Amino acid sequence: MKSNWKLFLSLPVLSWALYDFANTIFSSNVNTIFFPLFLADKIGGNQEMNQISSTFISYANGAASIFLVFFSPLFGASIDRTGKKKIWIIIFTFICVVATFLMGVFTAFTLPGNLLHLPTSLIFVILAFVVAKFFYQSSLIFYDAMLADIVEKTQVPLVSGFGVATGYMGTLLGLSIYPFVHHQYGIAFIATAVLFFLFSLPICLFTKDGKPHLNQTKTRFFSGYFDIWLTFKEMQKFKSIFIFMISYFFLNDAIATAIAMMAVYAKTIVHFSNSTFILLYFISTISSIVGSFLFGYITKAKGGKRSVLFVAMIMVCALVCACIATSQTLMWIAGSLFGVSLGAMWVASRSLIIDLSPEQKRGQFFGLFAFSGKVSAVFGPLLYGSITWGFASFGNVASRLALGSLVILTIIGTIVLLYVRDADHIKSEKFSNFS
Repeated sequence: MKSNWKLFLSLPVLSWALYDFANTIFSSNVNTIFFPLFLADKIGGNQEMNQISSTFISYANGAASIFLVFFSPLFGASIDRTGKKKIWIIIFTFICVVATFLMGVFTAFTLPGNLLHLPTSLIFVILAFVVAKFFYQSSLIFYDAMLADIVEKTQVPLVSGFGVATGYMGTLLGLSIYPFVHHQYGIAFIATAVLFFLFSLPICLFTKDGKPHLNQTKTRFFSGYFDIWLTFKEMQKFKSIFIFMISYFFLNDAIATAIAMMAVYAKTIVHFSNSTFILLYFISTISSIVGSFLFGYITKAKGGKRSVLFVAMIMVCALVCACIATSQTLMWIAGSLFGVSLGAMWVASRSLIIDLSPEQKRGQFFGLFAFSGKVSAVFGPLLYGSITWGFASFGNVASRLALGSLVILTIIGTIVLLYVRDADHIKSEKFSNFS
């Protein structure tokens, strides 16, 4: 145990983990809490308009993910060709920080006129959110791939778990600004931008890129699409990883949508106040920290596939509880279970990708992994938003139906995961493919 903490507190690992601390402040404060609550306050008001606000939140999240669908394969191919990760993390983080800061500016200062029958300031906040979330998500592709550069493969599950747990501690710091907000959401966005910037500095200063796996000095950026096409053609050689990406499509669909919608769902459907939801989110975050640390050890002992299966079952229980919740008690149970599954899913899935993928294609597979996740991050919010929009006249039933669709998607992902071969079989599969 002492050697593990020595590993965790080494400068490269701690700097890498602190970036999870930093970007989770953005993810929780902006994506999960204050942006949804801001739109719910500005657009909602009755049961039907609450569903419309849910639609705007869903579609804004989907729009950010649409761009990532096109770029994530290119980012992964770029990692393999150049080995450069740190510079892109720096650039993308800076753009995300600026866009988040601008969300605060547009929220605090009213711009004249209307666009699409909404105040101009509100439209600009939504657009800034789309930009911020896109570059936040883009940075994670390079960040995840960097893990293999800073530790040995056998240490990946533990360090991955440490990074996720550290990230959720960032959530706790992000929540500390709530007492100063008082419905002044501009303060929340600006403070989040500042915290994201400060805690991103260590990864910029104290980490180094690994060497590229492909010996090519001059390549075109868009040739990455050709590499992705070749990887798809080699699907039979890497069958297990592609099956897992299909499974992850459905699992991440539920995760990404639930994260984006949990604040407005708890507020409008189960009648949580803002302050009570913050407490619920605090408890959920504590559960995520426990889940990420615990599943770091479970994944190392039992393997990625079994860990992801167990996490998926916990997710089903959490979503069912939320769907049928008519009292706050069930929502507390749902939030705690979802917190455990959320923290554990990042640990188990990230470790499984590294375990299944050959080293010389790892960056490309992380790009495809992100591709699968981000396509689902388009589909999930669009599905949720379309259900709340189409059934808005039914009031709160619309949100329950939308959340119920996530239960179905999670079950589908779990069934597909059963067809992923265990890591021991993958080793022989890789040997036969590369011999």
